Amino acid sequence: MGIAEKEQKTPLTILRIAVPVPLYTLFDYLPPNSKGSESIDSFDLQPGIRIRIPFGRTDHIGVLVEVYKNSEKPQYRLKKAIEILDQKPVISHDIFQLSRFAAAYYHHPLGEVINNTLPPLLRQGKEAGYKNINYWKLTPEGFKVSFNELKRAPQQKIFLELFQTHRQGLSASQLSEVTTSWRRIINIFIKNRWLEVCEAPSVPATPKTKKFNQSLLELNKNQQQAVQSVTKSLSKFQTFLLDGVTGSGKTEVYFRIIEEVIQKNRQAMVLVPEIGLTPQLVERFKKRFSVPLVVVHSEISNRERLNAWLQAKDGTAVIVIGTRSALFLPLHSSGVFIIDEEHDISFKQQEGFRYHARDIAIMRASQANVPIILGSATPSLESLRNVSLGRYRSLKLTKRAGGAQKPTIKLLDIRNRAMESNLSLSLLKAIRQHLEAGNQVLLFLNRRGYAPSVICHKCGWIAECRRCDASMTFHQYRQKLCCHHCGSQNQMPNSCPKCQETKLISRGYGTERVEQILKQHFPDYGIERIDRDSTSRKGAMEQCLKNIHEGRSQLLVGTQMLAKGHHFPNVTLVGIIDADQGLFGVDFRASERMAQLIIQVTGRAGREEKPGEVLIQTHHPEHPLLQALVQQDYHEFAKLVMQERLTADLPPYCSMALLRAEATESKLPGLFLEEATQLINDTKHSNILIFGPVPAPMERRAGRFRAQLILQSTERSDLHRLLKAWVPRLGKLKAARKVRWSLDVDPMDMI
Repeated sequence: MGIAEKEQKTPLTILRIAVPVPLYTLFDYLPPNSKGSESIDSFDLQPGIRIRIPFGRTDHIGVLVEVYKNSEKPQYRLKKAIEILDQKPVISHDIFQLSRFAAAYYHHPLGEVINNTLPPLLRQGKEAGYKNINYWKLTPEGFKVSFNELKRAPQQKIFLELFQTHRQGLSASQLSEVTTSWRRIINIFIKNRWLEVCEAPSVPATPKTKKFNQSLLELNKNQQQAVQSVTKSLSKFQTFLLDGVTGSGKTEVYFRIIEEVIQKNRQAMVLVPEIGLTPQLVERFKKRFSVPLVVVHSEISNRERLNAWLQAKDGTAVIVIGTRSALFLPLHSSGVFIIDEEHDISFKQQEGFRYHARDIAIMRASQANVPIILGSATPSLESLRNVSLGRYRSLKLTKRAGGAQKPTIKLLDIRNRAMESNLSLSLLKAIRQHLEAGNQVLLFLNRRGYAPSVICHKCGWIAECRRCDASMTFHQYRQKLCCHHCGSQNQMPNSCPKCQETKLISRGYGTERVEQILKQHFPDYGIERIDRDSTSRKGAMEQCLKNIHEGRSQLLVGTQMLAKGHHFPNVTLVGIIDADQGLFGVDFRASERMAQLIIQVTGRAGREEKPGEVLIQTHHPEHPLLQALVQQDYHEFAKLVMQERLTADLPPYCSMALLRAEATESKLPGLFLEEATQLINDTKHSNILIFGPVPAPMERRAGRFRAQLILQSTERSDLHRLLKAWVPRLGKLKAARKVRWSLDVDPMDMI
């Protein structure tokens, strides 16, 4: 018997570790400082602890999944772990189970899924504990400084006023809402001995009693029924679809349910699709609940994210509000999960671990045996299908809260009509009437920038992205051409690169151009533009909303950021500048998204006692989907689209997976997908349709050529059975080494 065989028979303590790498396997290690069969205290080896390990040429932070006594590898090939980082698991049992489910459903490596559930500082191996945060306050010398001394330093003057107003001091997150260059100004103040650095606990003291500020709003019958239905089910799992028209008071229903949850000493988690929705929602929560709450989204610091994670885990935070990634925060005692605007595509992660937060939240609620509420005025077709199958329970809010009436909706046929810079005369006339009546007007165009393309009037040259199959968008305020797909930027040329003609024409309209047009037509009114460009600076979105609510801006123009969830009581007219974008899209979901956006943006009009009006410009007023949407409602529109999907065997009547591949050489993605297809053909499979390989709708993006393969089945179990056997083998294909590939289960974006 050889030495290796003897060593293999010796009982060992084997650590099976999930490592955040794109490999579909766990890795075996020996405990740190272990010798032969010598084991360490099992207390130190609980699943869920982090362990630093050697991996390749560097170290990684892995998470212990299981402890074994034997390994398939001989002992001499096993490496020792470097260090055990935790005495207690940082991954709770329920998050572990959720990670296993998500890894299996989306066919993604478990190590990367588990890593995704941890805050960045824990991924880096930092201590899983609270730390004080720094804040700054004026010194006695600072209070003596005169504003006259800072006449030539306007930013310093602003900060001096700010600190004199907030005598208790300001933290980094508060200062960053003013300007991104706050550190430079703070250093100047410290050098002049005007400021001192202080420390404060990162977690506020927990109030002894949980207080609610009682709402003065009286619930209507539908709202009462919705609240009662959910509160009766707080001790069991049930998925509720809160299907309410815009302005129907869904948030008040959430509040009443959360009150009941808090009374039972449990926690509530509320997810919203975008950061732009959080400031207004958080403010409403703070006014209503005198309890600790945490907010989690991509703009908070790593320390703030870790502190929020810890507060949720130990139960200090009673309410958790966040975007998609907040779903994985551990909770001490789950009470209810709420997904607001459940239809929104932002809940689907589009890179790396491509999970859908809504669907994973439903599984999490099921594991915790608590209810989950999916709220929307325009439910996804998947949710409507689940209601029809009895999987979800529908709670309908058919009336606007507080007696507000639905706005009147009218299609403006702009064919062969006189237009002024893409605005019809009828729309311009309506805008003036509403403004002169002292109201606000919202114009919606889901296209940012000044113009979608620039063309040479002489030779027809078009400014195209060198890295994508797309034209570049002209941004006038920066005088740059920008690609909205890969982020490339070029200076606007003075002349045509092809023929040197100086007359370059911008074609089409974006929000910047509409803003300029409105300034020309309505110079006496304040204008607020809300899109990704105008709100990129931290705190900019909050300032825009403040200007709107305080009446400093009467004209609002923006993209979908302006359409969702906001409450503008003085908006009485909504104008949709281009309703035709989604009618003939490449993606089969384009019409559904078009309808959802139209309904969401029309819901901003007439939300209180003032009647609302909606005008929709279109070149296709007779289109059956538009007619159903305007003449009837979203649900009638959904019935038509559902019938189309049923006929074509498309989701929600089938399950789908999309295999994408990309490379710098045009032929490589297709070769890889052909090998992947052959791998399927070599195995037994039933009830699976294969479409492709085909080039992606936008074949070249960010300098890489892309292709895709679609797998489709009317039986979800058949599709996943195939994927389970197929996906782990893809990385071993010959062409796999030359491409980047990814699998998207239940894809929401086909482009």
